[in-house]
Amino acid sequence: MYISQVFKVEHDWWRYIIGVMGAIVGVGVFSMPHLIALMTKVFDGTADQSKFEDINYLMTLFEPNLNLMFLLLPFVGGLICLLLLVKFLHKQSFKMLTTSRKKIDWKRFWFAFLFWGIISSGLILVDYFMKPEGYELNFNLGKFIVLCIIAVILVPLQTSFEEYLFRGYLMQGIGVLVKNRWFPLLLTSTVFGLLHIANPEIEKLGYILLVYYIGTGLFLGIMTLMDEGLELALGFHAANNLFTALLVTADWTAFQTHSIFKDISDPTEAGFIDVFAPVFILFPILLFIFAKRYKWSNWKEKLFGAVVEPPKEDYKVLGEDI
Repeated sequence: MYISQVFKVEHDWWRYIIGVMGAIVGVGVFSMPHLIALMTKVFDGTADQSKFEDINYLMTLFEPNLNLMFLLLPFVGGLICLLLLVKFLHKQSFKMLTTSRKKIDWKRFWFAFLFWGIISSGLILVDYFMKPEGYELNFNLGKFIVLCIIAVILVPLQTSFEEYLFRGYLMQGIGVLVKNRWFPLLLTSTVFGLLHIANPEIEKLGYILLVYYIGTGLFLGIMTLMDEGLELALGFHAANNLFTALLVTADWTAFQTHSIFKDISDPTEAGFIDVFAPVFILFPILLFIFAKRYKWSNWKEKLFGAVVEPPKEDYKVLGEDI
């Protein structure tokens, strides 16, 4: 029902084109503070505009906390515009964009957030104790407190924008248009992964890292379709980015922060641990755990089945939730 419930609202194909374009406009508008700051540095001679294509160079122009805020603000703009368009262009409720349940299950969100937050933090700490020579202590209390404030407020908004756009808006919109589940799952996961191609990690580790990003998109998409809602994906994604931003940074990552640790190793290419282990070992284990906890069933139908418009008599029942 997570996809098929959208039959009850305005779901013409052209509305989704406008919706995506509107979200892009929101991203652009909220990118203006960063652009203005960059142009100011060009005019006062402290920045070389010819190097602006170098992401690593851009990262060095501002203090890390300010740079993180500039990096995250566009996602806030995209989220605001997307939610407004969903409400007024599609006449769709926030609840319907989030879940097929009668109300949003925030317990699911917090379970995924805490569960993955603990595991991901544990994995980072294990790696630190196993390879201490690859890290240095980066902790500065004052700067870390500021980082916490920025990250706790903006990182969940950044991850929520990505989830609501890909696993929510586009998954639902493409699903009702093509009337199946597998195509929007594969398409949104692929686009989600390819949009990370500009990340500095790709330059450092190679295009093989796209396997991880696309695999992560598939993992989050499968989670959404099997659970009939975004709550678990929202919690997982928020925890993944937030705990990483607070715990560890590196000179070659998108999030260069005043985190507790700094990775000073110099990987030349992504290996098994970086790419294939999460996608082909860890993510399937996590799906198994979530499936047991939330009693998922009928995998074939939920992942590959048709999206069927509900009978007319069901409209009134669904309409009460809109």
